[in-house]
Amino acid sequence: MSGLGSPATGWLTPQRLGWLVAVGVLVVDQLTKWWILAAVMDPPRAIAVAPFFNIVLVFNRGVSFGMFGTAPGWMPWLLTAFALAIAAGLGVWLRRVRGRWLGVALGLIIGGALGNVIDRLRFGAVVDFLDFHAAGYHWPAFNVADSGITVGVAVLLLDALKSPQRSS
Repeated sequence: MSGLGSPATGWLTPQRLGWLVAVGVLVVDQLTKWWILAAVMDPPRAIAVAPFFNIVLVFNRGVSFGMFGTAPGWMPWLLTAFALAIAAGLGVWLRRVRGRWLGVALGLIIGGALGNVIDRLRFGAVVDFLDFHAAGYHWPAFNVADSGITVGVAVLLLDALKSPQRSS
């Protein structure tokens, strides 16, 4: 039986695995955002879940950590186009991957990018709601899509580090 890092020989190719992961991240992201908006944050408030974790409602009009959040009204459209271009490029890359870990990494990033694109098209901002904190310091609020992107980039980097170097 082949491991997750070896090339697939059966139905579940790295490409199919990547697209399944992308769809999974996208669906879970959108379902959690729907639940937060429709049920949990009606009315909006901070909900303490644990001493280090709250559920909050933040509409992030910028990029990571709220950067460019006060930019002009065309910024969500530019960010949407940029995210779609990245997702398309990663989709092309996904068509050629051989390793399952790389397929998973690309799927996580694609699914997360598309989840946040949907938010920007619907709300002009990304819906964030996970708020972790310790000793008075808060990590910026984030969502499932952001988690998919972050984990996907980490897996991508690990895959690159473990892959044998090709001589040019």
